[in-house]
Amino acid sequence: MTSPDRTTIETVLHRVRTADHAASIADMGSLDAFMMRDGVLHVAIATDRTRAGSLQPLLPELERALVSAVPGCTGASVILTAHRPVSAQPAPQPAPAGGGHRPLNLGGDRASRPATGPLPPGVGVVIAVASGKGGVGKSTTAVNLAVGLGLEGLKVGLLDADVHGPSLPRMMGVGDQPEVRDGRLIPPHKWGISAMSIGMLVDESKAMIWRGPMVMGAIGQLLGDVEWGALDVLVVDMPPGTGDAQLTLAQKTALAGAVIVSTPQDIALLDARRGVAMFEKMNVPVLGVVENMSYFCCPNCNHRTDLFGHGGARAEAEKMNVPFLGEIPLLADIRASADNGAPIVIAAPDSPAGQAYRALAHTVGGALRRLLEQKEKAAR
Repeated sequence: MTSPDRTTIETVLHRVRTADHAASIADMGSLDAFMMRDGVLHVAIATDRTRAGSLQPLLPELERALVSAVPGCTGASVILTAHRPVSAQPAPQPAPAGGGHRPLNLGGDRASRPATGPLPPGVGVVIAVASGKGGVGKSTTAVNLAVGLGLEGLKVGLLDADVHGPSLPRMMGVGDQPEVRDGRLIPPHKWGISAMSIGMLVDESKAMIWRGPMVMGAIGQLLGDVEWGALDVLVVDMPPGTGDAQLTLAQKTALAGAVIVSTPQDIALLDARRGVAMFEKMNVPVLGVVENMSYFCCPNCNHRTDLFGHGGARAEAEKMNVPFLGEIPLLADIRASADNGAPIVIAAPDSPAGQAYRALAHTVGGALRRLLEQKEKAAR
């Protein structure tokens, strides 16, 4: 499939103007990312929230202009990735002894648990996406959650801490190495978020044969040597399991909470329990459990099949007294969008999977906003 020419798209952004011809789309925003799939051109335009209202009415005209200008384009879909500014963040406060786990309280006072490490400069909160075992779709969930939070209007960073299996560059469609500026890494910006992975620094075909200390050192560098800038939230895609990487992250930064990803079958839920127990021992709130691969719908007849069972994660969340955050279907489009470098929330936002991930982002995003508002009030 031939990739669209960036210059052609940017030319169209300069051509489409407001009704009074005072400004073009290029004047009010910048081309963030784009991809062509099945003849449909998906475009993300980065702007600030004050200009989003003026840009939104121009999108239908822009989509028509893109279809006319881009060879092979039979349709176009344009989204805006608009962010709000982040206020100054207060310094972490010491925690009293004996703080308990509060599974339903993402927006709670951080003094209810130990802040075991500093936040990266300019970052509001850090949350982890984790799983007790591999193969449950944790990285796909992390990518779509992060991009979905960006679509919710938050300023988001995504850190791929899965050193042994860094999949973020492929899923996000990022092929270039990050820029180094004054000895610090500048994370690439795509689909409305900033993203960083060890996979951007090493050959994709090479195995990462690293022992624990090397893994812990790499995670520490990704947290400390990256110029994240001002972010509302940094989403961390954790490696599977309950080991050195998870402990290192909890020690290196103050986690606001963790999202646990599981499939419905009993063997996966056993490991999900271990993941919840691990974060409880580290006094990190569990934001909730996501049931991935919850059901399969035949693309031909729409018959629904529960390939791995159904409802197990919801029942397990109730047993553990943690929130249940939703069900994600098992669909070929999720795999295809990841392989093509565009998250499903971008490539097919109206699909069942796209809507499920947007609902997840909306739920988590609402809780994050409440937490950020509380921190802002505390800073006054």
